[in-house]
Amino acid sequence: MDSGNKHPKEPDSQLVLEQFLPYQLSILSNTVSNTIAREYRDLFGLSIPEWRVMAVLGRFGPLTASEACDRTAMDKVTVSRAVARLIELKQVRRDTDPNDRRRSILKLTARGVRTHRQIVPIARGHESELAAALTQKERRSLDALLAKLQRRASEIASQESTA
Repeated sequence: MDSGNKHPKEPDSQLVLEQFLPYQLSILSNTVSNTIAREYRDLFGLSIPEWRVMAVLGRFGPLTASEACDRTAMDKVTVSRAVARLIELKQVRRDTDPNDRRRSILKLTARGVRTHRQIVPIARGHESELAAALTQKERRSLDALLAKLQRRASEIASQESTA
């Protein structure tokens, strides 16, 4: 064995998942999302992707499916399935863009707006419960740090897509 090669068991070549930032963020996100999702699945029959699509439509108004993908960071297949189900549930409507007939625009139906209005306080309640672990100063710091990490992640993604 070449003594210059590192053995895979050496500490600097191991991936300690519980200290790996992407893993930590993923676990936290999944834990929080799954907790909230149980409630809106039981009350409204919605999955996490379906609620995320409704949330961005409720916040940002009519969007194309591509814009919904961008706003949720979900892939096209996931968004497409969520939209199809939301249309079936009469929560979302798909209209042809009057300015470009090749594009379709997604918007919440009246039923979707009512559902959105009912879910928002539930989601905000969960957010408050989680954030109660932080002081006001820690919350401001967390918000700033998350924004900084998001900017950097976007930069990296942009660099990789142009490479």
